[in-house]
Amino acid sequence: MQTGLFKARRFNATSSNDVNDTLTIEAPLQININSRPFTITMRTPGDDLHLVRGLLFTENIYIRASGYNFQERKARHSEFTYSVNFISDSESIPTDLENRRSILSVSSCGICGKKDLADLMQTAPPLKEDFQINSTLLLAMFEKMNREQNTFNRSGGSHAAAAFDDLGKMLSIKEDIGRHNAVDKVIGMLLCDGKLRAAKVLLVSGRVSFEIVTKAFMAKIPVLAAVSAPSSLAVETAGEMGITLAAFCRKNRITAYSHISRIIEGKNACQTI
Repeated sequence: MQTGLFKARRFNATSSNDVNDTLTIEAPLQININSRPFTITMRTPGDDLHLVRGLLFTENIYIRASGYNFQERKARHSEFTYSVNFISDSESIPTDLENRRSILSVSSCGICGKKDLADLMQTAPPLKEDFQINSTLLLAMFEKMNREQNTFNRSGGSHAAAAFDDLGKMLSIKEDIGRHNAVDKVIGMLLCDGKLRAAKVLLVSGRVSFEIVTKAFMAKIPVLAAVSAPSSLAVETAGEMGITLAAFCRKNRITAYSHISRIIEGKNACQTI
């Protein structure tokens, strides 16, 4: 259940009336590692194990295909998961785990709770994949994502992320009240399905900021594109990490900022996939 009905009163210039308004659900999820608190993230319930997998993968904690376990806990008389305990042997857990995050990561900020911004900068080499995508196909991917945003269409209050392969096939789409949560859910699903290596393009609704770039980098997805504006740090970081960053991808337009050679001109304004 990603949306709920809430009573409200709607006003216009001359009158008002009571309505039941559809809103996107926001609720806390406690993430523990070997029963020790790691972080609390504010998210839209659903796909919680995908969310945890994706988040811990981009934190370089979930690093193997097997050897882990997840324990979900639900409140009594509730369908919502309120905590997930990630269980792993001590050898695979980073020694600096306690310095990774403090207690709260809000839905609008994927790096809130980080104790040291320097910890976010990755030391792996930049992506060098020579994959290219036609601009027409990239715009068509956004049209496909838009058609699949069921929660947004009901509430107008959720973000989406979607991953595509090199032929434009959608591999995963997820929605959440937080942009970074939607990305984590996509990455988590790709990990579960064994399709992460096939992902070449990551789309996000809204703006794109630093933490989204770092997640694309950890997932080794070479093209990141957004509906709205990028931040200055997102552009700078994408350039350093070898990621093609495109933004303002709407109304048959694309603005590319880094590693632009991966995007080639298309003849048609848009196409359907």
